[in-house]
Amino acid sequence: LGKTQSPESLLDIAARKVAEKWPFQRVEERFERIPEPVQRRIVYWSFPRSEREICMYSSFNTGAEDPAAGPGGAAA
Repeated sequence: LGKTQSPESLLDIAARKVAEKWPFQRVEERFERIPEPVQRRIVYWSFPRSEREICMYSSFNTGAEDPAAGPGGAAA
């Protein structure tokens, strides 16, 4: 009850919306100059928030094996 919540900053709202729609690489390619604080917030919001999403992305497998890997998946 004693906690006060401050509203999200316009920077955070905008950065979150950009991160939801476009990969950061596309943002960098599209715009010549992006202020560093804006870049940092977009990158921050680009990463998954929930533990389930983090596990899903960290175990992502395209199905293609690494050609440099030897038998058993170990690199030669």
